[in-house]
Amino acid sequence: MSNPNRGSQTLLLNKPYGVLSQFTREQGSRWGCLADWVSVPEVYAAGRLDADSEGLLLLTSNGRLQQRLTDPRFGHWRTYWAQVEGEATASQLTQLEQGVPIQGKLTLPARAQPLASQLSDALPPRDPPIRTRATIPTSWITLSLREGRNRQVRRMTAAVGLPTLRLIRTTIDLMDGEAPLSLEGLSAGEWRPASTAEEQRLMRLLSSRRVQQRETPSSRGRRGGRPRG
Repeated sequence: MSNPNRGSQTLLLNKPYGVLSQFTREQGSRWGCLADWVSVPEVYAAGRLDADSEGLLLLTSNGRLQQRLTDPRFGHWRTYWAQVEGEATASQLTQLEQGVPIQGKLTLPARAQPLASQLSDALPPRDPPIRTRATIPTSWITLSLREGRNRQVRRMTAAVGLPTLRLIRTTIDLMDGEAPLSLEGLSAGEWRPASTAEEQRLMRLLSSRRVQQRETPSSRGRRGGRPRG
């Protein structure tokens, strides 16, 4: 089957810790850049991850797709696994779901739940390792957002008393009813071209003009609750 997105290319990258979401290294910065890992020309990040965050980053040469995926009007769900300091309680997770004030503005309703231990135990350690304190345990949660404010996950978890120690983006939803783009199968620093099926989903996204509805806690309950990480 021919590529439905002729003339453009989209890559899925597992961005490692310590890498900026750009192809040029900042002068005097201790962080690396995407050019250290990806040699494909004329692709650019569709969205961003902070240098101290890891996980799924889309790179594309399609300017329309880059704009669509970063336009806040469309509110694509993005799911993160966060290792936090302390044991997350049901009350703290509810606060994250209902919204917390950061930088003077309440966050939109989110989805939060504990991460199954068999999933977190299978993750390779971060290089460099996270900081730990012997007297304070750590735990993992999964958090899904449809807005992308500056360092939002870290600010949200800190606001409920769960400072984030490690942060990994695992999936990006495109449209309701479509399978998300996933980090699965990619080790840190690895990338692959989007599959034919993924390219087709991306093209359907571009042909759709429907703005995503803002979800409320009540509508979230009617739709079946929290997603799995």
